[in-house]
Amino acid sequence: MLKTLPKTSHQLTVCEGNFLRLKRMLQKFSKETYFFQTINPDESYNEISFKIIHRTKHTLIVEAKQNKNNDQINSFILRIQICLDANLAEVISYQGEKAIPAFIKISKSQSKDEKLQQNRFLTEWLESIFISGINSEIKF
Repeated sequence: MLKTLPKTSHQLTVCEGNFLRLKRMLQKFSKETYFFQTINPDESYNEISFKIIHRTKHTLIVEAKQNKNNDQINSFILRIQICLDANLAEVISYQGEKAIPAFIKISKSQSKDEKLQQNRFLTEWLESIFISGINSEIKF
């Protein structure tokens, strides 16, 4: 019997959760572009946009951006592949950098679990959006 679950099991769970969060936020992927503003406790806001840049019958590629008034630390771009038939959403690049595949020797600039970290970041970012709330005055 396995004492620990394989890494792929955890990765699939994270990707499945991200799919459900994105499906809820992006109204079942019915439009091509979505704009949001978060409501922050300090009365500031983050501009968030999701744009579907490629659509097929079974998959979507979505570009997600967060901008915060020329604040480079809190601004970023994610590309997410969404598999509609498998109900999975996986980060395919963060800030234009792709995680190195497992079969290639790991460089010093990326860690062994880069892909898991990027997907975990997506989870935490989406959860923070749900927690802080979205400005209802913004037109979708």
